[in-house]
Amino acid sequence: IDGCGKTTQLKALADWLPAGFTRVHCTSGGTEANEAAMKIALQYQQAMGHQDKTQIIGRNISYHGTSLATASISGHPGRKRGLEKALPQFPEIEAPYPLRCEVEPEIMGQYYAELLDDRIDALGAENVAAFIAEPITGSSGGAIVPPDGYWQRVREICDQHEVLLIMDEVMTGFGRTGLTWGHEHDPVQPDILVSAKGLGGGYVPMSMVTASDDVTGSISDAGGNVMFFTYSGPDAMCAGALAVLEIMEREQLVNRAKVMGDRMQSALSTALDGHSRVTEIRGRGLMIGVELTGLSAVEAVEACVQRGMWVYPAGSGPAVADALLFAPPMVVTDDHINRIVDITVDALNSFG
Repeated sequence: IDGCGKTTQLKALADWLPAGFTRVHCTSGGTEANEAAMKIALQYQQAMGHQDKTQIIGRNISYHGTSLATASISGHPGRKRGLEKALPQFPEIEAPYPLRCEVEPEIMGQYYAELLDDRIDALGAENVAAFIAEPITGSSGGAIVPPDGYWQRVREICDQHEVLLIMDEVMTGFGRTGLTWGHEHDPVQPDILVSAKGLGGGYVPMSMVTASDDVTGSISDAGGNVMFFTYSGPDAMCAGALAVLEIMEREQLVNRAKVMGDRMQSALSTALDGHSRVTEIRGRGLMIGVELTGLSAVEAVEACVQRGMWVYPAGSGPAVADALLFAPPMVVTDDHINRIVDITVDALNSFG
């Protein structure tokens, strides 16, 4: 599988990748990386002789990109507007949404995971190639954390049916959640791993997809390869990403994301406890969601912007309530956090 163009880039990435992941395909953004991941899953199944395994399952609250395929498999109706009739159709299941689930907490993870098992059975396991999901739901839901046991059961189901698990860590990867990868909070091993934003640190357009050696080796042994883009892993972008990784290691920013994220989530929880416009504060590390009630994310963001702060308007339509998604730089300070909290409270108070 195509590398990043520079041996030094691959060596630097090796320290960040899960065990058993030694090949990387670099692209320019999350959409390209997720589409490449979907193609790799299909190529693997063909390489293994599973000719009918062509279906990829998504979730009803999710976002994976803006191409026709990734937009279609995303559970984000707002970003499909005007494209609905042209998009290919992918099967989907309900995504974990603990706040709105009436199932007992101790069995909630099992409940949501079994929806995947049911969907695979309905489609026929012989027809299903992969399941793609975010470890923590990002822009479509606002840092929705899955219930305990969810990912472990999903991994078991995928193994049982020879379905690949694609983990979309475009937002959560490279330390955003306080661990290197978001899936490490509920330790499971994906088959294919995608990341983007943290790799470039906001400086360069760089994303990547990597897969287990079993997946990549099977494709290679069958004579397959992953087609590169014109701007896959160019020298300048690799150099920028190398600098980002070096800084993150030197300044221990992954651990800093955990420490400062805990402080920020605690500060928001204290300041907004019982607020009439807030139903939940959730997240991990420096990926924090504030779910809203009786107020759209756009309205709340506009009020924040008027006070000198932009925050991500999360939410995807009828399946999930709007939320504010906070993801400040990993170098955020206590003073920054205090200002973020003060502006958020003042903005929400302005709506009564």
